[in-house]
Parts: sequence; C-alpha cells; structure tokens
Amino acid sequence: MYALRTCAAMVAILFAIQAAGPATAQFLESSPAFKPLPPERKPAQRQALPPPADQAPAAEVTPAAAVPPEPSKPAPAAATAAITTPTKPGHRAPYPPANDNCNNTESYATWLARFKQDAAAAGISPRTTNSVLGGMGIDRKVIARDRKQGFFAQSFWSFQAKLATQNRVVSGRKKIAQRKSVFERAESEYGVPASVITGFWALESDFGAGMGNFPIMPALVTLAYDCRRQVMFQEELKAALQIIDRGDMRPAEMIGSWAGEIGQTQFLPTRYLDHAIDYDGDGRIDLFRDDADVIGSTANYMRHLGWRPNEPWLEEVRITQDLPWEQADLAIKLPRSQWNAWGITYPDGRPVPKDELAASLLLPMGRFGPAFLAYPNFDIYTEWNNSLTYATTAAYLATRIDGAGPMSRGRANIPELSDAETKEVQRLLVARGYDVGKIDGLVGEKTRAAVKDMQLKHKMPADSYPTPELLSALRRGG
Repeated sequence: MYALRTCAAMVAILFAIQAAGPATAQFLESSPAFKPLPPERKPAQRQALPPPADQAPAAEVTPAAAVPPEPSKPAPAAATAAITTPTKPGHRAPYPPANDNCNNTESYATWLARFKQDAAAAGISPRTTNSVLGGMGIDRKVIARDRKQGFFAQSFWSFQAKLATQNRVVSGRKKIAQRKSVFERAESEYGVPASVITGFWALESDFGAGMGNFPIMPALVTLAYDCRRQVMFQEELKAALQIIDRGDMRPAEMIGSWAGEIGQTQFLPTRYLDHAIDYDGDGRIDLFRDDADVIGSTANYMRHLGWRPNEPWLEEVRITQDLPWEQADLAIKLPRSQWNAWGITYPDGRPVPKDELAASLLLPMGRFGPAFLAYPNFDIYTEWNNSLTYATTAAYLATRIDGAGPMSRGRANIPELSDAETKEVQRLLVARGYDVGKIDGLVGEKTRAAVKDMQLKHKMPADSYPTPELLSALRRGG
C-alpha cells in the first residue's frame, strides 16, 4: 500500500471537523443483503464539456440538505444477473514508497523537459502538455503540506469523535433517501451498500462542501517534480493531462485538494481515468457536481478493489478479559465460530454467530478500547486509505449510517501515549532492528507488528497497541 494514501482525505478532513451530536441506541445487524451483480462496467467517454467552472466549489462545510430529488429511472435490467468475479480494468503497478529523506538535485526546467518527453511517449498531445504546463512553476506550500501531515497522529477515539459525527450520520441517511433510486441501482450493479458509499463521501468532502480550493494542475506539477513521491505523481500528472486531452475537464475547473484529488469522493487522476463513469447517461462524467456520477464511480471503484457482496465489513463487539490477545491482528482471520467460542458478543449481548465467515479482531486502541470484528471487506477500506485510524473511522461511520448504535468507549482509563512518546517507542523499536516505517507518531501496520512482537518477548498482553508499560520496558533496555 502506498504510504501517502493518507493524504487523500486530508483537505476534506481539515474542512470538516464537526461536533458529535446525540445518537440513537440501535445495534448493527448481521451482513446486509445484496442483489446479484452484472459484469463490472468500464468508464464511459465523455461526449460534451460542461460550461466552464469559473469558481471553485465552496469549501465551507454545510449539512447535505436541500438536494433536489433524483429523477425516476427505469429499473435496472440486470437485477437477476449472476455474480461474477470482479475484473480490474486499468490495473496499475504499486507505486514505490515515499522517500522522506530525499533532496531535489534536478532543476525544474530540466525535469519539465524530461517529463514532456515522457508524456508524449505516453500518447498525450504535446499541444495539451504545453498549453497546460506552460508558465507553471513550483508551489512551495504544497511541498510543505506533503512533508508534514500530522492530523492522523491522534488516538482513534479522538479522530472518530471529530469525524464520525451524528451530523454526518443524519446527512448520510438524508442523502440516501434523496438519491434512493441511484443507490439502489449501484447496489444492484456493484453490490456496494449506500451506507458504505456515503461513509466515504462524508469523510472525503462532506458531500461536496469541502473538496478543497487548490488548483489541481499546479499541485500535481509540484508533487511530480518533488523527489519525495516523484514516480507516483508523475503518473498522476500524466493521467490528469490525459483527462484534459480527452475532453473530460478543463484545467480551470480542476479545483480540489492540494494532493491533486478530484471531486466529491476525492479520486486521484489515475483512479478517475480507470473508474469514473457517466452514471446518469447525460454524456459527461462530473464528479464535482453530479451525485449520480459520484455514486456510480465510487461503487465501480470499490468493486474493482474487490468488494464482496453479501458480507459485512465491520461490526462492533464486546470482548472478554482473558482473550489470547496475540490473535487480535488484522493479519489473522479466524471463523466467527472461534470468536464465539472465546465469548465475543455483539453490544446487545447476542453471541457472534457460530459460522465459518472469516473475521479479524480489531482493537484500534488495544484491549481496553473499543473492539470490532473486521471482515474481508474491511480490506477495501485500508486499500482506499492505508491509515488504520481513517479506515476504521470510515467503516464505523458506514455502520452508524446503516443503523448501528454509538460506539462503546471500552473500559475506563485507556492507557495512551502522547505523540512524542509514540515516536520514542518507534525510535526504540528501530534501534532493536524493527522496521516501523517512518517515525511519525502514527501507529500503523509496521509499528503494530513490532509492538506485538516486543509485547510477546516481555510476556505482556500482545494486543499490538503501544502503552506506557511497553515504553518503560523499552527505556530500561528490554
């Protein structure tokens, strides 16, 4: 996974922090039902350009409210088609990890000349490349933002409290009611529930209210020149030029995130090229203003990632005090019958089913915090954004939109480390030979794996969550 997918939601998140409101005490039921799926649909070519967008979408966050009802559409013809294995059109090789310690040694002019040659070799019209990139320079503010992303360096509890708000639950349900026919069609065709789509939609842009106000092309040029993620953003810049070259958008209307994402669910340009579709058949793809295109394109992309119909993605559970904590790991998937045997229940006391559906036990704040069963569909969330905190928040928000009750805080007095202390744990783990990735205070997959291994060595409950107890042991040289 790409180390910097976390930037995909940053602008929307910073615009969209809201106070959580009262919540209804309902509980998540078992997996949602889906209709059979037809073969995956490929992106449609745009037939006509929209009027020029002289103004950027409003960055002010407001509830998704007065949206006109969706026009009635004929029922989908493929409602009884057989489910097929998702194909992956436009499948691309993973980008290399970010180089956080690099320095640019190539001048911008030299890099630009080389990039134009690469773009021409990729089939992009030199006329498009020259007209779009002519006179464009480097935006140092974009580089500064890219190299300092600290919003995710907070506890899961704090993060989700700011983002998975009751206002977003209400707005998500309202959006589903307003666009009922489109969501039903998308669920029939792609198997992705409306709550899952609206969960991402809310976090990424508050349903279009916080898409960002950066000109996308200068941001992409800056990141494509900068050495930190040059391979990734050179490909994204080429994709953006292809979007312009084929007539989908004009540069002036490409306003969004400082990291180059497009539209209300923040598609990077390659994602747009591969998965954005004209879902209402009006002859153009518009992820900035067209709800139907946003819904269809998001569902199409999630289907590409491997979304599994007829299965849940995340369920909150209650755990006992004497679990084999080393089994609480996203890399370990056990049948629900095993979790049932260990006494795990739903929040209302119902036992977890005794079936063979595979699930991992996810403890985002260790054994004292909230607990979830994470299913294979949860992997789609970490593909969308590899921040575990973001992925869990988005998945949890979708369950709330679907009717789940408010999250339990877990047991009292969850032991937490400060950002500085978490970085110290990472440094001490690196000194012992562990690869924790970047020392950034983020408890990601590599840090959790190293923490778990060290907890096992010290005969501590191995719940993969760094605690003051572990930090003390590391400081003592353990």
